[in-house]
Amino acid sequence: MTDNDDVASAASTDGRRAGIALCLVSACGFALMAIFAKQAYAEGVGVTSLLAARFVLAAAVFWAIVGLRHTSPARPPRRVVLAAVALGAIGYSVQAGFFFSALQHIDASLTSLLLYTFPALVCVGAVLLGRERFEAWKAGALVVASAGTALVLLGGGSGDLQAKGVLLGLGAGITYSVYILVAEVVVGRVDAWLFSALVASGAAVTLTLTGAVGGSLELDLGAAGWSWIVAIALVCTVMPISTFLLGMARVGSSTASIVSTVEPLVTVSLAVVLLGESLGPAQVLGGALVIGAVIALQSRRAEQSVSVGLDVAPPSPPGPAPARTPAREAA
Repeated sequence: MTDNDDVASAASTDGRRAGIALCLVSACGFALMAIFAKQAYAEGVGVTSLLAARFVLAAAVFWAIVGLRHTSPARPPRRVVLAAVALGAIGYSVQAGFFFSALQHIDASLTSLLLYTFPALVCVGAVLLGRERFEAWKAGALVVASAGTALVLLGGGSGDLQAKGVLLGLGAGITYSVYILVAEVVVGRVDAWLFSALVASGAAVTLTLTGAVGGSLELDLGAAGWSWIVAIALVCTVMPISTFLLGMARVGSSTASIVSTVEPLVTVSLAVVLLGESLGPAQVLGGALVIGAVIALQSRRAEQSVSVGLDVAPPSPPGPAPARTPAREAA
């Protein structure tokens, strides 16, 4: 091996480490969302006001990033732009509404685990739509994920397991799965940063109009309330999406997706430490099964990519990966 090869190898290793670190930062940012939302609710912030302000701020930052990038993205067809905006205006805003409403009724830890049913649901949807083949290992992973979800719901614990909150949490996972399956048709045809700006803009318009028409949009939220909203917009939306994109560029979508599975673990841990929440033993086991099934699904996909001789990561990313890319950024 020549000196140049040694330098290239070291650079590759450093780039991979940096990519993994960026993906971990992304997962932690998303994990904080449920915690920050609980704090915002404690300051009297309503769901609609929180979400409308979150997406207005996030959209503004993403448009700034699009404008400041050295390489201007190619202009996508109008129908692709309209589809991305519609994804935000309908699918994204509905999913976010379910997730943040669930947080008003059940613990952040439970809400996070219920949301994380979406990778298994996406896998089922991809098979039903003919995008992926049905295989025995997928069936096994889905059975494990289903058993884990059942344990999370039936395992009890000290958390307040309200039926309305559970339904909203499951609704967030289901609508997020539909959103992903639809978004996969669009996301490969538009620059990821531009896609983020378009989706956030669509959600901002829908939620702002909904709040204004319904009379639930408030601006007088106090300094503390606004500080949590800004934190959710920047720390839990713009920052994690940006770091995930940067990380995925270094390690590929499969590795990035696997690293991102630490997200619910971080949420649960922070909820226990900061909010005094707790899960029963059966719920802890159920959560482990759900996350394990997600890792198994994505790891097997990564192995298959290598086995067919892929030298580069697939574009951002098809299939049932759990990562919150622009097409998958939840809640």
